[in-house]
Formats: sequence, C-alpha cells, structure tokens
Amino acid sequence: MNRGSPNSPNSEVNIPSRLEARASRWRRPLGFVLALLSVAYAWAVLTAPLDSTQGVIQKILYIHPPLAYGAYLGFVITGISGILFLGRKREDLDRLAIASAEVGVIFCTLMLVTGPIWARGTWGVWWSWDARLTVTLLLWFVYLAYLLLRSFGGRNPRTARFAAIYGVLGLVLIPLNYYVIEIFGSRSMHPENLKQDSLGEGMGLPFLLGNITLAMAFFYLLVLRWEVESQRTVDDQEATTVEPIADEL
Repeated sequence: MNRGSPNSPNSEVNIPSRLEARASRWRRPLGFVLALLSVAYAWAVLTAPLDSTQGVIQKILYIHPPLAYGAYLGFVITGISGILFLGRKREDLDRLAIASAEVGVIFCTLMLVTGPIWARGTWGVWWSWDARLTVTLLLWFVYLAYLLLRSFGGRNPRTARFAAIYGVLGLVLIPLNYYVIEIFGSRSMHPENLKQDSLGEGMGLPFLLGNITLAMAFFYLLVLRWEVESQRTVDDQEATTVEPIADEL
C-alpha cells in the first residue's frame, strides 16, 4: 500500500511507513513469545507461596504493578511520539501516539479494576480517596480525554498538533503518581514502592515474569493497534478519492 495520508497536504507519506512495516513484522514473533511466557507466568503465579498475612488475594501483586508499568509506558510513548510528530511532521508517529494512548488506557483501566479488588481484601474497602488512587484516576481521565479528542476531533493537522501537546503535558502526572506515596508519607494507605528485597521468598520469579509477560502483551497490542490505525488512514484516503468520482458520475 503506497497511498498518501489524507492529513498530509502533499500526500508524500507512504502508508504503512517503513517504521510501521518494520513494527508489523515483529507482531507474529511477539505473539509467539507472549504465548510461551503466559504459560510460564501462570504456572509461577499458581505455585507461588501464599502470603502469611493477606493470603491468596496477595497474588494480585503479580498483575497489578505490571499493569501500572504498562500504563506508564503507554502514556510515555504517546508523549514522546507527540514530541517527534511536532518536530518531524511524520504522521506515522501521530498514529503511534494514538495507538499507544489506547493501549495505555486499557492497562490503566485494568489497574483500576484490580486495585479495588486487592483493596477490598486487604483494607476492607473497595475504594478510598488514597493519594495514589486519586492521581491514578486523574491520569486515566486525562488520557481517556485524549482518546475522545482524537475520536471526535477528526483527522486533521490541527487536532493532531493539539493532541500532541496535550499528550506531552499529561506526562507530568506519571512521576507524581509514582512518588505520591513518598510525598504524602503515612497519610497514604498504599504501601511504599517496591524496592530490592522487599518481596518475600518465592515471590520474585512470578513478579518478574508478570512484568515481562505484560510488557510483551503491551508491545503486541501496540503493534496491532498501530496497524489498525494505519489501515483506517488508508480507508479514509480511499473514501476521499471515491467521493469526488461519485459526484462526477
């Protein structure tokens, strides 16, 4: 497919771009590795020792923080892609920003779902306006608004530029979300951020596999979503080409 992008005045950009084509070639290998890792990850979680205080509910540890890291990664890639788009005007980078924001929101949503389940089992409540919970919810709303902007703003350079700036500004919440526990200290219900040797015996391997597996899942979904966004651009280009012909007939 060597069609110009509808957002580009000169229609010089090939779709998919070289970067998108290279990423697409990695999707199948990523899927294969993800399938193997998922089996090892599930086995490690099932055989991990039970926490003496929390019991089985503690095993959410092996998915909840990795989901948070995936959400952070998605929003960081969105911000970096936005910066590069503003500098280079390459629309494949804009499509990458959209794809990464969507995958990041999925991870953030799952984090907000697993968090209250864990909270109910340990704190006795589904939700409290804990500092980290509040900032995480705000982070979710910020990038959900980004997706709504891209959905309703149309495919035009002005919307793309505004969304790029918005995505970059949203990155301020990520370090705040991570360090908010240290800022609020004892006033936060969340435990301290994980540090070296903070996990119990036998818990390190499933936690490591959780992070690696969900990272692979993130990149697999990112590449897949990027392909979808590229195809949507092609479909829009074809629609704008067919409409004038239909009018002439």
